[in-house]
Amino acid sequence: MSQPTEQTPGRPTGRTVPTSADVARLAGVSRATVSYVLNNTSAVRISEPTRRRVREAAEELGYVPHAAARSLRAGHSRMVLLPTSHVPVGPLYSQFFNDFQWALRRLDYTVVQYGSVGLEAEEAARAWAELRPVAVVSLGEVRLTGQGVEILKRSGARAVITLGTQEVEGAHALVMDQGRVGEVATAHLVESGRRRIGVVIPEEPGLAMFSGPRLDGARRAVEGTDATVVSLPLRYEEESAHALAARWRELGLDGVFAYNDEYAMLLMRALQDAGVAVPAETAVVGADDLLLGRLLRPRLSTVQIDMVLGRELAELVDRAVREPETPPRSRELLASRVVRRESS
Repeated sequence: MSQPTEQTPGRPTGRTVPTSADVARLAGVSRATVSYVLNNTSAVRISEPTRRRVREAAEELGYVPHAAARSLRAGHSRMVLLPTSHVPVGPLYSQFFNDFQWALRRLDYTVVQYGSVGLEAEEAARAWAELRPVAVVSLGEVRLTGQGVEILKRSGARAVITLGTQEVEGAHALVMDQGRVGEVATAHLVESGRRRIGVVIPEEPGLAMFSGPRLDGARRAVEGTDATVVSLPLRYEEESAHALAARWRELGLDGVFAYNDEYAMLLMRALQDAGVAVPAETAVVGADDLLLGRLLRPRLSTVQIDMVLGRELAELVDRAVREPETPPRSRELLASRVVRRESS
């Protein structure tokens, strides 16, 4: 058989793909040593000069380990599949996801983000299973079911972890009590003497999984009082905020839980532009305790949320992968408390 050349159809260049045998020859070591070094195997003691020689040889040749071959040797992959977010997420969640991915990388996992827009339930599980991940961390945007968890486990996933508003049969669950966020924010407004309280409901697609429970929590907070709750649809746009502020006095609202700090800042600016005094006429409360809210005048009251740390979630993934027979466990998140500042 002729060797591939630059003229061979389908090959952009005539370069051959370097192998671990090439690295071993250049470094003067065995292929097993190359595997131990490049896979960061801690069970075998290898001197630092040898490790350095292997890495330099691999770099010179442009060699990288083959993920599929590595998975075959280990009996499973080191891939953690993370469905990408297709709803707007704020800085609090973005920072959490970044920390989570860094922590997984330090534990020698490869994080693969999967675009899951348009996929539903078992359809999504089958698509994820095709990549044979060792773990899947579902963020609740796809309604993963018990059947979907079973599909993933039969394909080799050792751990399925959900981070959402409800438990899923067969999966480790971190349950976010979104209703508690709306409840404590509204209770604070009621205790401050506010009686007609607006609750912002973002109109952006996908946020209903958060805003719906927060509205329910707000309604629970006024039960048994003479206060009322009014739902306020709002797009994250200046025009939408100004249109809402223009009819504020017509609505007769003296307090508002604005879903999160970002919507609160948008609405508070529009209210001030419309001549509505904050907090004299209307108290405003957000959620997430973002730094920017402390820089506003008046400083923004907020709900401080107890999120799981990215490092903690990464350690849970690692533990579940190493102990796949451990029964699924559930843990509630989002313990919430109001941080009162000048806006309320």
